[in-house]
Amino acid sequence: MKRARRSVPLSGLRQAFDEVRFGASRTLNLRETLPTAAAAATRTESWLRQQQVERAGEVLIITGRGNSSPEGISVVRQAVIGLLHSLKRRGVVSEHHEHTAGSFVVTLAPVRELWEAPKRRREHTPPAPPPAPPSLDALTPETRKLLRHLAERSLDALGVHDREPFMEGEMLRQFGAVAASIADGPHREARLQSALRLALDQYE
Repeated sequence: MKRARRSVPLSGLRQAFDEVRFGASRTLNLRETLPTAAAAATRTESWLRQQQVERAGEVLIITGRGNSSPEGISVVRQAVIGLLHSLKRRGVVSEHHEHTAGSFVVTLAPVRELWEAPKRRREHTPPAPPPAPPSLDALTPETRKLLRHLAERSLDALGVHDREPFMEGEMLRQFGAVAASIADGPHREARLQSALRLALDQYE
């Protein structure tokens, strides 16, 4: 007598495929911690910016469906949707789509999009300006060198022939765009240098 095969639930099968496709490092599970909408947006933005610098490509964000939320609407899901649209305008997200009723697949933009994205004046919650050093002298010589190379590439792309009058301002602008993607913690300037090298590579 043949034993009946156990059927694998569709949700379990999908989860197995997601684990293979994304892995733990490219998955943000907000459903596990049940954050507030504001906390979810803050955590998601910080995580996505770091993933962008690390060239993650596609990532998975799990928000949950909101079955236990008032009126069955997940406030976390709604907050993440709004954030993704905002980050697309700001050069962090290239595109996103609903993966399941409680998750999204997000494609991250190249790092250079951070400063090439057009400025939008209709942000409902304008992001805080990224931290900037009091002067470029506060950075190490290696970081300043990378910033200068990046500023030169950027000005060349804009067709600026006499670059020197614009160099320091462009270096500060590049610093502000990239530094916003680097989380606080040890070896922050080393991680900043890695991000700057990545941005230079994308100009090749």
